[in-house]
Amino acid sequence: MKKRMFLMLVVVLGFLGVIAFVKVRQIQSAIAQGKAWTPPPEAVTTIVAKQEKWSDVTGAVGSVTAVNGVTLAADLPGIVSAINFQSGQAVRKGDVLVRLDTKQEEAQLTSAEAKRELDRANFERAKMLLEQKVIAQADYDAAASSYDQSKAAFINTQATIARKTIRAPFSGVLGIRLINLGQYLNSGAEIVSLQALDPIYVNFGVPQQEMATMTPGTRIAITSDALPGETFQGKITAVNAVIDENTRNAWVQATLANPKGHLKPGMYVRTEVAVSEEKDVVALPASSISYAPYGNSIFVVDTMKGPDGKEYKGVRQQFVKTGATRGDQVAVLSGVKPGEEVVTSGVFKLRNGASVLVNNETMPSNQTAPQVEDN
Repeated sequence: MKKRMFLMLVVVLGFLGVIAFVKVRQIQSAIAQGKAWTPPPEAVTTIVAKQEKWSDVTGAVGSVTAVNGVTLAADLPGIVSAINFQSGQAVRKGDVLVRLDTKQEEAQLTSAEAKRELDRANFERAKMLLEQKVIAQADYDAAASSYDQSKAAFINTQATIARKTIRAPFSGVLGIRLINLGQYLNSGAEIVSLQALDPIYVNFGVPQQEMATMTPGTRIAITSDALPGETFQGKITAVNAVIDENTRNAWVQATLANPKGHLKPGMYVRTEVAVSEEKDVVALPASSISYAPYGNSIFVVDTMKGPDGKEYKGVRQQFVKTGATRGDQVAVLSGVKPGEEVVTSGVFKLRNGASVLVNNETMPSNQTAPQVEDN
């Protein structure tokens, strides 16, 4: 009996030993496979770093203002008898735009002219009689006064007729006509706007600490969402002598050529003023910068060697010093060299030494003046 029990114990221990050996081999094989496993490469986009010349730029929001801009109005009441312009027409200084009916004034002018001529004749006769001492000085003075009054009445009637002829006070472009033929206009009734568009002003505000850089003659670039792809160049021509007490901003005025009239008064624009000399930087898309409290960094694509000695395309993390921004781009002052291949998207999922797969079919935006798309 004891012999049989001993034999069964030996068999059981042998069976357990075999199972333990198999399991140990399986665990060792799994550990070896885990060590040999490498994660698949991460898909990224890249760009080759290039050196550019940038200057420090101060940006602000501005508003376009005409050098000369008015809304023409009726000086005196009257009925519109002639309209000599079309909406949107370009006119020159002195062009007749509107005539009001002056039949009554012309009749008054004829009467005033006749009265003036009569008083002139009486005055000359009185002057001759005074020299002959036929009339008193008082009679001569009365004739002279009457003649002066007649001349003044004639000139006043002429001025009234002239004021009912509306002319362009300066050369420019007309807006939309606000009157119709035969319409009665009250004094001050608006007729049409007139704007001088070339050259044109742009007014914008800057913080008081930047006033020293806003000197007359400094070049300025203007862009607008309404005119995608167009950049207008001009110069600062004036800086307001008073600081706004509410905002502590100073108003600056720039003058720009606008020969095609694309810039319109009241238009919202962006201004960029170069406030320093140009310096060499490497411009990268903002999406390529990994921002962190301990420092900003980028990932540079390079050929690396794995634990097995095989080469693969991987990335190394490189800390950089960033500068100004311009649209989608960031100026990198140090930490990257021209010619290096830099990751531009997917940086959040990378680590130092990670394997990557470059796919540049769809690239992130990299424009100095990006436009908002209407999706």
